[in-house]
Order: sequence, then structure tokens, then C-alpha cells
Amino acid sequence: MLRQTVAVTAFNLRGIRQRLVASSVVVVAFMCVVGVLVSVLTMAGSLSATLLDAGHADRAIVLRAGANAEGASALSPEAAATIASAPGVARAASGDPIATADVIVPANFSRRSNGSLAPLTVRGVSNVQGVRPEIELVEGRLFSAGLRELIVGRNARTEFAGLDIGDRVALRDGEWTVVGVYRSGDVHESGMLTDSATLKSAYRRSVVNSVTVRLESREALDAFKAALTTDPTLSVDVFREPDYFAMQTRDLSTLFFFVSYVVTGIMAAGALVGAMNTMYSAVSTRRLEIATLRAIGFGPASVVVSVLVEAVFLALLGACAGAAVSWALYSGDTISLGGGQNSLVTELAITPETLVTGVVWAATAGFLGGLFPALSAARLPVAAALRAT
Repeated sequence: MLRQTVAVTAFNLRGIRQRLVASSVVVVAFMCVVGVLVSVLTMAGSLSATLLDAGHADRAIVLRAGANAEGASALSPEAAATIASAPGVARAASGDPIATADVIVPANFSRRSNGSLAPLTVRGVSNVQGVRPEIELVEGRLFSAGLRELIVGRNARTEFAGLDIGDRVALRDGEWTVVGVYRSGDVHESGMLTDSATLKSAYRRSVVNSVTVRLESREALDAFKAALTTDPTLSVDVFREPDYFAMQTRDLSTLFFFVSYVVTGIMAAGALVGAMNTMYSAVSTRRLEIATLRAIGFGPASVVVSVLVEAVFLALLGACAGAAVSWALYSGDTISLGGGQNSLVTELAITPETLVTGVVWAATAGFLGGLFPALSAARLPVAAALRAT
């Protein structure tokens, strides 16, 4: 049985050369499906990881009650001071609370790739590395309080033009100078940082968007949250940072789920139909071969396996080609998504898990595409097929 199956399968695969055009259609169809699937899953995974990596369990972010994002929040200076001095907030050696009152504004910049305008977030902070020690200068120096100076994230500088050290950036009420480049490995690398008070003054703002604090410990969140939510002078929502960024990824995940599985599912259905038609055509043109093999003792199971192996083989060829194209086009590249205060720039990283997902998807569709033609070949009446030839 095994020897028969191997022999028929090898004979079947050698015959692909005679069906090169039809087989190529199947390979190209699966290449497109897997290419799109891997690309979209890579974008979704990279963007979500960039957001989630910004969350640390020993930090909390405070927004105005009902606001689900920093851009929709506004807190008065008095509220920000109350939040920073609440129980559970860690303190520096000087005794000052480790907290930052942030202001965020959007600004448009030209992409390096095509010159089109796209938004980046300019974030004003009152405490940079005390609250977010992962922010590390890699070039230049830190901005000076009271001066119109900026430091830019590596991803933002890679994606956008005019953000090198020494460049002057046009914001409201004048130009600001880029004095440094930083990395953080998370969403904050997608924008620029500057002094909060200076940014508020330039944009004529009297409020901040959020307050982020470092907690004394992970367990201190409950005390911190209770103190703020029971204070009658405040109306705020308190989130542990990972929970806040997980909330930001939900809409993103819904969008990419639709594109990844619904759209590519439709494409895969088309590829499956193409594979099925190709395999039916292959079975039809090989009626005499199949009938002869059956007549000399080869079982129907061997014929079924040989047709299925050919279908899966063609699907896997397409999957490997699609994965290779995605890798060549996107791996290590940067993309930007969103607008205004929700802009995000991230580096794309194609993971082995994503590649395996694409290959499994293609193999499954190839198997289903070859199943019915394989069963049809196994049920082929031997005597009728021999008489017809």
C-alpha cells in the first residue's frame, strides 16, 4: 500500500510539467493569498506589540472621566497636582513625586518615501526619564525646559523627512529645533518629546491631557485609584498602563481581524476553487493513466493520496513564494498608522509564527481544493475509462 502510494504520487508530481500553465495559476493564487495574509498579520502584530510594549505594570495613567484616550482627555493644573501627590505614587530622592503631566498635539510632516504629509504626535512631558526610564538618548542631547527644542523617536525619524538633529520644525508660533534622537522600543518612539510647559504656552493651553505616575509597587494601584476616584474635587479614570494600551489595541485588532481573516478568506476561497478546477482538469486528462493503474492493481487510496499531495504541493509552493515576497517587501520596513493624536509609527517584523500561519492556511485550502477531485479519481469506473480511450 505505502509503496504503491509513493510510486503513484511521484508519477503524479512529475506530470506537473505537462500541466504547467494550470498549475502556475494555482501557485500564483496561493502566493497572493499568503502574501496578503502574512503582510496584514505582520502589520497587526507589529502595531499591537508596539502599543502593548509601552505598558508597565508599575505605572498608572489618569484621564478625565469618560475619556478613552489621551486626546479626548483634559485635566486642570490643580487636578494634575492632586494626582501627582496621591498615595501610592513613588518619590524621587528629592522627595518629589515621580509623575509627568503630558500635553499632546498633532503636527504634519513629509514622508521620506513619497513626500506626502502625515501626522505625528508631539508630546510635552514634565518628567522624561524619571517616569519612563526606557527612553534612552542615542544621539544629541535632551531638550531644555523653557526652550523650543525637541527630541525625536527613531521610528519617526526613519519614516519622516526633516527630523534630523539640527533641523528646524514648524509648529505653532514659530520653529522648534531638533536636538536629540531617542529610542524606547514602544509607541513613544513614534513621535517627538518636548517640555510640557513650553508646549502648553505655544499652543495657548491651560490644561494637560493626562498624568502618568510611577507607583511605589504594582500593588499600590488600588490605593492610588481609590484615593483619586473618591476625591470629590476630581472626576477621573485610572488605568494600569498595560490595561490602557490593551484598550487602545481593541479597535485596531478588530480592523486587522477583518482584513486578515475575512478578506483573505474570500481570496482563499477563490484560490481553493482554482485548485479544485485544476485538479479536476488533471484527473480528467489522466483518466487513462488512472484507469490503467487501477487495472494493474493500484488501490483507490493510492490515487486519492497522489491527487491530494499534488494539490497541497502546489499550495505550499504558492505559500512559500508569498511569504518570501512579504519578507522581501516588508521585513524591517516602517509604517505609520492613524492620525492626529493617535498616530503610530512602527517597524515591521515578520515572525516565524506568522509564516507558519500562512503556510498552514495554504496547505488547508490546498487539501480542501484537492479532496473532491481526488475522490472523483478514486471512484472512476475502470472499465468505462479504458473503453472510452
